[in-house]
Amino acid sequence: MIDSFNDKHRFLSNFSVSHVKLGGITYPTVEHAYQAAKTLDKTERLRIQRAAGPGRAKRLGRGVTLRPDWEGTKLRIMLNLLRQKFQFPKLRDLLLATENQELIEGNHWGDTFWGVCQGEGENHLGKLLMQVRDELRR
Repeated sequence: MIDSFNDKHRFLSNFSVSHVKLGGITYPTVEHAYQAAKTLDKTERLRIQRAAGPGRAKRLGRGVTLRPDWEGTKLRIMLNLLRQKFQFPKLRDLLLATENQELIEGNHWGDTFWGVCQGEGENHLGKLLMQVRDELRR
C-alpha cells in the first residue's frame, strides 16, 4: 500500500510537474488544469494556467465562477487529466512499478473526497490512479 504521495511517490501527486492540456491550453501540472476546469471563463482559466505553482492554482480555483455541471463532471475531467499525465513514458513506468499496491492519497488537510484523512475518505484520486494503471497494463 502507498498511503502518501510524497517523496519517492511524489509523481502520483497532482502537484508534480506534468504538462497536460485542457481546452487547447497546456498546463504545468494536473492541479493547474483541474482548477482551471472548474470554470468556463477563459480569463479565469488563463490566470490559473499562469499561477506560480500548483498551490497558488488551487487557491485561485477556489474563487472562480463555477461551471454549472461541475459536480457531475469533475471525476471524468480528473480521469482525463490523469490519462494524459501517465502517457509520458517515465511517469507511465513509475505508475506501473507500483504493481498492485493500493494507492491512497493520504493527507492532513481534511480532503476526504479525493483522499483519506485520519482514516476517513473516499480516495477518488487513488481510485482513478489505480484505474489508469489498470488501463496502461492492457
